[in-house]
Amino acid sequence: MVKGDIDTYQEDSQWKTRAEGNQQASSTHDTKDEAQARGREMAADRGVEHVIKKQDGTIGEKNTYPRSCDPRDIEG
Repeated sequence: MVKGDIDTYQEDSQWKTRAEGNQQASSTHDTKDEAQARGREMAADRGVEHVIKKQDGTIGEKNTYPRSCDPRDIEG
């Protein structure tokens, strides 16, 4: 991850978001959808990548903000 990217993950039965380099979560949520929405906001505000992990910790999705900065030249 690039410095400052936002990570959404599950830990201790809760969904959390945190900026890369932080030890503690920036926010804690009951559902993945809530955590994903907050992570999206944080990534868009900072202009960084949002990495969304599955329950097992593997990467499920990555989104770059703003979209024009996406290193991949693929639509969708």
